Amino acid sequence: MNEEKSYQDLAERLDALPNAFPSTEDGAELRLLAKLFTPEEAALAAQLRLTLETPKQLAARIGGEPRALRKQLKEMARRGLISAGRAKGGLGYGLLPFVVGIYEMQASTIDAELAQLFEDYYRQAFGQALTMQPPVHRVVPVNESVRVDMEVRPFESAIDIVTQAKAWGLLDCICRKQKALIGEPCEHPLDVCMAFSQVQGAFDHSPFVRAVTRQEAMDTLRRAAEAGLVHSVSNNQQGLWYICNCCTCACGVLRGIADLGMSNVVARSAFVNQVDKELCVACGLCVERCQFDALTLEDVVQVNGMRCVGCGVCVPVCPEEALSLVRRPAEEILTPPLTKADWQTERAAARGLDLAKVL
Repeated sequence: MNEEKSYQDLAERLDALPNAFPSTEDGAELRLLAKLFTPEEAALAAQLRLTLETPKQLAARIGGEPRALRKQLKEMARRGLISAGRAKGGLGYGLLPFVVGIYEMQASTIDAELAQLFEDYYRQAFGQALTMQPPVHRVVPVNESVRVDMEVRPFESAIDIVTQAKAWGLLDCICRKQKALIGEPCEHPLDVCMAFSQVQGAFDHSPFVRAVTRQEAMDTLRRAAEAGLVHSVSNNQQGLWYICNCCTCACGVLRGIADLGMSNVVARSAFVNQVDKELCVACGLCVERCQFDALTLEDVVQVNGMRCVGCGVCVPVCPEEALSLVRRPAEEILTPPLTKADWQTERAAARGLDLAKVL
């Protein structure tokens, strides 16, 4: 087996997904994959589709013995390298994007070597994926920050996302673990990445996610907001299954703003900050809290509407209650794609990809 070709084929397959996995000049993406996959695993993953297939179905399509394929696929799924779930005909397996997907599933096993390999890749190529539209992530506001007379739709509300789930889980933030492992630790809390499911007990036996109650999930959401973290979710309305609580010092997506100088790495919420000039005493606490340089201090705080992502992180720290989020004008609001499939279709079209080749 040509080992380098196995990793090259997998890299190209991952880049053919809407999420993207751009290549580098020095092969940093291949070294990253070689850390995670054996050559045999890479060769198999490169032939998978996003649509789940049973070992029997896969064997019929690519060859091989179903029982041997099942053993190999099961091990890969156990390590978070591919997806697994119910499919027509039994348990099926499919291709995972690198981000969000394979990388995040390494939160419990990431070591210094993987952390540095990811950093090398991030510095060279990750910015290319962050510029692609529509963005992978969008911001949802801290609920208490939205003015009480403002309509908040369910997909715009972090609290609604939590309460509508039937199972809740927590996992450590791989972004903060990665930064700590390369000697650049972040002061924000680690155990605030949140996962959800519509299947009761979905995380009870998960090797990746610690099952919690709905109240514990709500407490985590509150703890993240108090720490000044930005709630972000996948950029679609239905089927939301996680909330990342992010910062520009560690988050792989938001670092695009701080480290790479990009402004459109995340889809902003439908809200924007508003200052009550009669109440503002220009204390500057909100300016310190804002991670997007959207606030400046003059006689009263000024809001740069282009830089404000509508996260509401600054609102709770105002002692005078002079800040609140209000809905942007309709022409400034980009409605998220309805489903994950719709997002994939839009993103693939924007990248000029034939999505049928990976479905």
